[in-house]
Amino acid sequence: MSKSINTTVDYFNIGESIKVYADKDSASKYVADRIANLIATKQVKGERAILGLATGSTPKGVYKELVRLHKDEGLSFANVVTFNLDEYYPMHPIEDQSYVSFMKANLFDHIDVVKSNIHIPDGTLSLEAIEAFCQSYEKKIKDFGGLDLQLLGIGRSGHIGFNEPGSDHRSMTRLVSLDEITRLDAVDDFKGYDKVPTQAITMGIKTIIEAKQVILMALTQRKAQIMHRAIYGEVSKEVPATFLQKLTHVEYILDNQAAELLK
Repeated sequence: MSKSINTTVDYFNIGESIKVYADKDSASKYVADRIANLIATKQVKGERAILGLATGSTPKGVYKELVRLHKDEGLSFANVVTFNLDEYYPMHPIEDQSYVSFMKANLFDHIDVVKSNIHIPDGTLSLEAIEAFCQSYEKKIKDFGGLDLQLLGIGRSGHIGFNEPGSDHRSMTRLVSLDEITRLDAVDDFKGYDKVPTQAITMGIKTIIEAKQVILMALTQRKAQIMHRAIYGEVSKEVPATFLQKLTHVEYILDNQAAELLK
């Protein structure tokens, strides 16, 4: 049983680092409670909680529960500093498909986070300015003492962040080309394949795995095959999520559908 701020949810373990929940709501509540407990613990100590955040459909339930905890149970985000994993390039922050818009709609506009503590890769930069920005992004993370917790989803290409197949475990924040599978999965959001950006700015794998805690979430049957490869497959650049296998501080949180191929 997992004791949470406001509820208890049932799960079963597959190995020490894998928890499988009956449904996506239970899985999302568990992750939200993990984040909330980290924030509250840091508040008691007078410290900041440095969070690495993800976008996409997977973390929406987590953010919905965090908003509820803020509104109904008084969870404050005043001590929270956030770094998002990635952003499409090019992308203006007011566009509906931007991750700035996503984070505002799903989390930031509904909590008391300090706006200057929010960091999201800038999709409006000139190509010449991207390298310096990426170096600055890395430096900011280090200046805050590193990420206390990194929340991840996983793409059907095996990407974490936008670290697509071929990404090295030593990679850091940079401009990348998006895999065809990733672009195909974004067609509905952009209303056409030709409108999906071909590039993005993303945290690197090295940046991600250096977080003190890493949580990878996978929900729905669409993620079942890639989660089997991510957990049991050979560690390889071809499935970047397999680099997490080497970590002692990673936790995989799945619903029953995403876990259907696991042993």
